[in-house]
Amino acid sequence: EMMKAAREGLGDGPILIAVTQLTSTSEEQMRDFQNIQTTLQESVVHYAKKTAEAGLDGVVCSAHEVAKIKEATNEDFVCLTPGIRPAGAAVGDQKRVMTPADARQIGSDYIVVGRPITQADDPVAAYHDIKAQWNGQ
Repeated sequence: EMMKAAREGLGDGPILIAVTQLTSTSEEQMRDFQNIQTTLQESVVHYAKKTAEAGLDGVVCSAHEVAKIKEATNEDFVCLTPGIRPAGAAVGDQKRVMTPADARQIGSDYIVVGRPITQADDPVAAYHDIKAQWNGQ
């Protein structure tokens, strides 16, 4: 009901998305801390279906779940994917990561990139490199 109310309150403004499971969450952590006893992928897809049923535009999810989410909802359902790392970059605290090129190929609509840009010696160059990878260059 909360998501439906948010959708109604927003009207025709910007897109409205919900968070599924953080990309820094492992399946073991989900089971232990959240007491969810399904697989991580099943949990994420379940949240995505509920989000679509509430009329929201999409979800924040790992790129690893994008194909299953689009299959369970529709191709226009937005998947915004954090945990994006250029090939060879440090994974850090992220558990479910993917390269920009692979995320785009698998169907991610938008990517979120943090530390590979903010902690780079040359953040502008890192941004342009990641953008080129996203664009298949």
